[in-house]
Amino acid sequence: MSVTLKLYNTLTREKAEFSPIDPQNVRVYVCGPTVYDYAHIGNARPAIVFDVLFRLLRHVYGENHVTYARNITDVDDKINARALRDHPGLPLNEAIRAVTERTETQYHEDVAALGCLMPTVEPRATDNISQMIEIIEQLIARGHAYVAAGEVLFDTKSMRDYGQLSKRPLDEQQAGARVAVDAHKKNPGDFVLWKLSSHNEPGWESPWGRGRPGWHIECSAMSQRYLGEVFDIHGGGLDLIFPHHENEIAQSRCAHGTQVMANVWMHNGFVQVEGRKMSKSEGNFITIYDLLHTETFGGRQWPGEVLRLAMLMTHYREPIDFSVKRLEEAERLIAKWPAADPSDAAPADVVLEALADDLNTVAAVQALHGLAQDANADKALLPVFAASAALLGVLPQKMEIDEAVAAEIDQRVKARLELLKAKNFAEADKIRDTLSAEGIQLKDGKDPATGERMTKWEVKR
Repeated sequence: MSVTLKLYNTLTREKAEFSPIDPQNVRVYVCGPTVYDYAHIGNARPAIVFDVLFRLLRHVYGENHVTYARNITDVDDKINARALRDHPGLPLNEAIRAVTERTETQYHEDVAALGCLMPTVEPRATDNISQMIEIIEQLIARGHAYVAAGEVLFDTKSMRDYGQLSKRPLDEQQAGARVAVDAHKKNPGDFVLWKLSSHNEPGWESPWGRGRPGWHIECSAMSQRYLGEVFDIHGGGLDLIFPHHENEIAQSRCAHGTQVMANVWMHNGFVQVEGRKMSKSEGNFITIYDLLHTETFGGRQWPGEVLRLAMLMTHYREPIDFSVKRLEEAERLIAKWPAADPSDAAPADVVLEALADDLNTVAAVQALHGLAQDANADKALLPVFAASAALLGVLPQKMEIDEAVAAEIDQRVKARLELLKAKNFAEADKIRDTLSAEGIQLKDGKDPATGERMTKWEVKR
C-alpha cells in the first residue's frame, strides 16, 4: 500500500504529513544515553519509541535509505564523579574509560533485549571534540558567542527567535540544568559552549585553553557531522525540550545560518512507576537490567518483549504509568499470539495505517491482536501476522527445543503428575509456574482410553 506518514511536530504543535528532504536518505537523530549508570525504565521509552519509527521509515523508504544516529554522551560531570567514586585508585582518564565502556556495553545489551535494532551510526561525544570546537568558532565569528571568565557562552539575545521550540519568552528563560547563573554572563539564559578543565578533570586543547564541551554543543556537532546541517527528524524525551533541544537549535542554526536544525521534532512522554514520579529518593528507581534479570519489580523477572509491549500499549506522546499490572496485561496478551518465523510478507494495512498516524502503537497493537487471533485459526495467515509484529518489534519467536531439553521437560511434567496424585498441589504448581516462566505451557486433560489425568506441553513463545 502507499503510505502517507503523519507525525506530530513539537516545533509547530501540529500533526502534518511527513516529507523527507531526500527520500533516498531519510535522516533521524535521537539523543542517546549519558553512560555513567545503568539505563532506567525512563531511558527505555525513547529507545523503544524511536526504534519503532526507525522500523517504519525503513519499511516505507527502504532499509538502505534511512540513517538513524543515536549518540553516546561519554563526557559529562556525572561521569567524572562516578569514575572518582568507583575507581579511586586509577588515573582519571582510565577510570572514566572503565565507567563508560562498562555502562555502554550494558546499555547495548539492555536495549537489544527490548527488541531494539542498532542505529545506523552511534557517535561518541569524545570522538567529535574537533567538530564541537569548529562550531563554537563559527558562533564566535558570527557574533553569537563570547568568551568570559575562561568560558565560551552562547549569547541568547543574539538570536531573534530563540525559544521557538519550548515557546518560552526569553525573559523567562533560566540557564538550565548543568549551568549555573554566573556574574560573567551577559544574560541569565546564556549557556556554556566550552568550559575550562582543572588538572583532575578530562580536557582537550582548544583556542580558549584546555577544557571540555558544554552539554548541548555535543549533539549539534554529532548531528551535523553524520546527518548534515539540516535533517529530517530529531527525537528525544519530553524533558529534553528545554534546555537541551532549545539550545541545540540555537547553536546549529546560528552557526550554519539555517532556518531550522531539523524539520520535525518528536518527543515521548514521561514515565511514572506505579503512579509516582521515578526517583531514587522515592525508592522506585528501576533499571532495565533490574527488570530483565532481578526480582525487584513485582517479585519476578520480565521478558524483554513484555517490557516492550507494555510501553507500546500507550501512545508515545502520552505519559505512561509503568506498573506490574500493565506488565501482566502485556504478558497475557502476547501469550495468546502465535510464535512465527520472520516473514517476507507485507504487513497488514491496518497495522501500517495505525503506525503511519503519528506512531499510533495503541491502535497498531489492537490490530495486531486481531491478526494473531486470525492466524491462530488459520496458519496460512501467519506470514502477515509475523510481518506486522516485526514492524512493531514484538514478533514472538519460535523456541527450538532439542531432544535432551525435551526429555528433561518430560521428566518434570511426569514429576508434577506424581505430585498431583499425592495431592501435593503447592509443589505441583511450582513446577507448572517454573515451566511457564521458561516458555513452556502445560495442558491438562484425560487419557481417552483410561480416563486418567494426562498432561501435554508445548512451547508458548
